Amino acid sequence: MPTKLHRHFSIIGIGGYLLALFITSVWLKPYALKPLWIAWGVATILFFFCLTYYCHLRWQHNDKKVFLRKVFLWALGIRVVYVVSILFYYYWQTGVSFEYKAADSWMYHRMASYLSELVREGNFREMLGVLVGNTMGFSDQGYLLYLTSLYTCFGNNILGPRLLKALMSAYMCVAIYKLASRSLGEKTGRLAAIMAVFLPQFIHYTGTYMKETELVFLATLALERMDYLIRSQRYTFWNILVPVLLTALTFGFRTVVGMTLLASFVLYVLFCPKELLSKKSRMITVGITAAIALLFLFSPVGWEMYIIFKINFLTGEDMVEKYQHLGMNYAEYAHYKYMAPGAFTLPLANLVEVANENQKMMNGTFFVKNYLAFFALWSFVAAIRQKRCRDFCLIGTYTLIYALIIAFSFAFNSERFHQPALPGILILAAYGMTRFKRKDFAFFYSYNILLLVAIVAWNYIKLAARGIIF
Repeated sequence: MPTKLHRHFSIIGIGGYLLALFITSVWLKPYALKPLWIAWGVATILFFFCLTYYCHLRWQHNDKKVFLRKVFLWALGIRVVYVVSILFYYYWQTGVSFEYKAADSWMYHRMASYLSELVREGNFREMLGVLVGNTMGFSDQGYLLYLTSLYTCFGNNILGPRLLKALMSAYMCVAIYKLASRSLGEKTGRLAAIMAVFLPQFIHYTGTYMKETELVFLATLALERMDYLIRSQRYTFWNILVPVLLTALTFGFRTVVGMTLLASFVLYVLFCPKELLSKKSRMITVGITAAIALLFLFSPVGWEMYIIFKINFLTGEDMVEKYQHLGMNYAEYAHYKYMAPGAFTLPLANLVEVANENQKMMNGTFFVKNYLAFFALWSFVAAIRQKRCRDFCLIGTYTLIYALIIAFSFAFNSERFHQPALPGILILAAYGMTRFKRKDFAFFYSYNILLLVAIVAWNYIKLAARGIIF
């Protein structure tokens, strides 16, 4: 990608955010964000766009080993500094070193502390009883077992697990490079890795006690190992076992991610370039993967997924009912048929004071995803132009399937549920950027105008739905 073009993308990104913030703050002045949240948003935007541009300019021609070392060390350094700093920030803001309104995080910490005591006492029967009786199912138990293991071995401190999150997130940037460069070219891999180093979403969750960092780490490594298995054509025991184990582990964090990985791998095998797999090999691989999927479906995991389906996980009706119960206007629009078209873009940046503290703190973080969504979608246009759709089979199908599942669910406006799709969106966005042509700018500018209108309108609707303004 030409340097001037990359600089242009950064300038438009920064300008678009500042303009949306200015219009919202002036038009909805009584409900504008407080200076603390504005500072978070502006710092986030400048951090991502400026450092991505600077490091892409400096690193893009480095030797591969030098490049990967810089990616890992920069990512690790940034995350470690953030993890330590955010502990003091949260303590200053909330009185405890947990994020705002940390209901789930507190639950994970307290339960893991209690379970680790039971393990030390050798009381495994009671431990299993507590685990089964106090969680929402199998997909809620993997992270608890992980924390319990850490607490049992290293004590009940909250810094250690977050430093491990920083290490996982840093290595994930390297995995993103390997996956993107192998599938879509060296330029795409380098840009995707650099953006991953500075992506606010990846950094933010290393400083929380939520399970998103571990989940995204496992999903990204599973995709990378799946891609390596097929493209290397080295079907050794370990090359097969590693992606199977990584995929299996994701079921313990969020079952839908595991099933999405299996589905995307099947589609990848069926539609990958012909030179990678013979017809016989395709059928054997699909058969084995289908058998593994059936084992999960006819296990307690499958029953749990069925229960989730029964409570309208895939209909979105419960969100309509929730907003109606709260007496909000426009509740009927909180439905998948309106949300699904924005699967790659949602949730929109919150720029008014009615949201919770986490959303206000992450207003710039939301905008980065809103902005990158255009290039992720544009990558499909570029792939069709260059007749490289088969190269998109694994990354594209995984990202699209998962993003649509969340858009069709009750979690469409919950930013953390979108996290597992972010590595794919980032890689697709990098491909869209590196294949962007000057004649395409009309679409780019149109999207940014539409995004600006959507963000301002969304913040107005948030107030109007609560009857604050008319």
